[in-house]
Amino acid sequence: MTRLLDAIRGHAERRPDAIAIDGAAPVNWGTLARVLPQLAENLATRFSDGRPVALQVDQGVGECLLDLVLLEAGIPTIPLPAFFTAEQTDHALGAAGAEMLLSGPVTFSLDAHPGLEVLEERGNRPARPLPVGTARITFTSGSTGDPKGICLSRDHLLGVAQAVVDTLGVHHAGRHLPLLPPGIMLENVAGFHATMLAGGTYVALPQSAVGMADPFRPDVMAILNTIERQAITSLILVPHYLAGLVAAMRATGIQLPRLTLVAVGGARVDPLLLDAAADMRLPIRQGYGLTECASVVALDDGDPASRGSVGRSIGANTIRLAEDGEILIDGPLFLGTVGNPRAPGPLATGDLGRIDDAGRLWIEGRKSALIVTSHGRNVSPEWVEGVLTRQPAIFQAMVRGDGRATLNALLVPSSPSADVDAAVDAANAALPPYARVARWQVLAPFTPATGLLTGNGRLRRAAIDAAYPYQETLVDQPFFDRLVSETREAQARFAMTPQLIAGMIGRITRADYIAYLTEAFHHVRHTVPLMQEARARLAHRPALVAALDEYIDEETGHEFWILEDIEAAGGDSLAASRAPSPATRAMVEFAYQTIRTGNPAAFFGMVYVLEGTSIAMASHGAGAVQASLGLPNDAFHYLTSHGALDQDHMVFFEKLMNRIDDPEDQRAIIDMANAMFGLFGGLFAGIELEATRVPA
Repeated sequence: MTRLLDAIRGHAERRPDAIAIDGAAPVNWGTLARVLPQLAENLATRFSDGRPVALQVDQGVGECLLDLVLLEAGIPTIPLPAFFTAEQTDHALGAAGAEMLLSGPVTFSLDAHPGLEVLEERGNRPARPLPVGTARITFTSGSTGDPKGICLSRDHLLGVAQAVVDTLGVHHAGRHLPLLPPGIMLENVAGFHATMLAGGTYVALPQSAVGMADPFRPDVMAILNTIERQAITSLILVPHYLAGLVAAMRATGIQLPRLTLVAVGGARVDPLLLDAAADMRLPIRQGYGLTECASVVALDDGDPASRGSVGRSIGANTIRLAEDGEILIDGPLFLGTVGNPRAPGPLATGDLGRIDDAGRLWIEGRKSALIVTSHGRNVSPEWVEGVLTRQPAIFQAMVRGDGRATLNALLVPSSPSADVDAAVDAANAALPPYARVARWQVLAPFTPATGLLTGNGRLRRAAIDAAYPYQETLVDQPFFDRLVSETREAQARFAMTPQLIAGMIGRITRADYIAYLTEAFHHVRHTVPLMQEARARLAHRPALVAALDEYIDEETGHEFWILEDIEAAGGDSLAASRAPSPATRAMVEFAYQTIRTGNPAAFFGMVYVLEGTSIAMASHGAGAVQASLGLPNDAFHYLTSHGALDQDHMVFFEKLMNRIDDPEDQRAIIDMANAMFGLFGGLFAGIELEATRVPA
């Protein structure tokens, strides 16, 4: 019997009817204590060979029961966040030798014969050697595309959860709401297991129900309303969620007096954000931890004098500094990685810090990320990034410049219209000269799906560097690369269009999807006529004429695919004959005018925008929309087929562009692409999403 089951039985004796796990079908302590041993025995019999099983589930009462049962049964588990790419998921399953993947909603019966039902997906994967005592294998994003499996014991996990309870006291065990994505260890150990040990209530609601359908674009108003409606008393947040919550509270004037604890960690927290949270009377406590330490290592005690520090050790580990300031951790640590037991000795964290006279730890950056400029000045990128993202116009930032005279920043705007130039100027005014940003470029958001962000929101710096290498010079640069480089900011702003984001993550209605298809029909039906006009004006350019002939052959009739999709989605294809929106009309008319009165080669700038966008929409948006709306495959003929075609087209297009050497043609194509990103973004922005419509 684990200390967790022992605690659950104690709560059941004292308060059998109190709710332990709240949600669609709440479970009280008495029921939980009764069914947990039976369910654990059943699962232990089913999974008797010691092979790990993977979990990829949402939050919910059944999902919480499954977690407890697997832990009690001693079955090694591999929690996988839903935002893992298919490649990351396959890698984790194979690397750990998972017997099966458990996914989907977990249904349960808690009568005289309790049982759990969950979708099982078996795979023919060879077993892998695990360190003795492995209870959980956590795959962190790491610094490369393939995550690594960190193996932890059950005693270690529950020991840290108990240390959290001992540090905070049981008076914080009220109603805890999980907001971090399922599969994140910090929430599982310091949120769920700590709540169970302390006797609180874990409010396990699906992510979509609390405003977290897309964990990297949270609906902060929905989160705020859920916290208030559910009478939540404690939260664990990453800095981005805290910033959104503070902003929502400021905008609405809503206070959250029931909260007794708001723990924040996972990444560096801007001191001004901590101050702003305190101004909103949030009981903020910053923490520090690592996967290798089963999450929490240190936690601030809430004293205003310690704000900005991560406090002292919660007692599970000891903390000291190496001579160069690197943080070293002793005490209970991970068992090793899959196939590789850990060597004895302290854990070198790679983080730089200082310990003040009161014994509090202050994080000062990453040892590997520290920038040493060619002037010999040391600059922590997290410091400059914090100043940049403090500006409302900047959503994400990565600063680099090691060995260079000046700093360079990769910036993600907070909206398509955000004034990034002014934001950089304001940030630079708050920085000393040696830490100011001299050059920057605007990019699309960093996300785990693109491999540029970890699950808890940390930048994967090496991956970002590889994706966006320094452009020292444009001399001898292939024209296609130059086209990508010089349209990157316009593309990033296009990617921030709220309607496009909603579609990419499947948060649109059937009516919204049909509205998009209708506008698509109105511009797609002009594709071939536009190509024919460009071909007529480029008759003296055989290579471009041949390319256009191929495109015309491929694109003919695609507008009829859209009409079929509208019908399959439950719409009326005849309604597509109505006039296009002003934004759609403006985009089409601009294309005709450019071809007829300007350089007709500019048309290829439009090709770059539309084909690149259709690839992204086909590979990400179509599946998300279909899954959320439950529409048939026949409703996605245009998106899925067009995306597959355009992947081949883009390879052809890159080769074609690299044969264009006339500077006037190159300039015309780049200018057209930049204009089209803006106009196409306007088309999406002009679609009024049903969820935002105000009834007449």
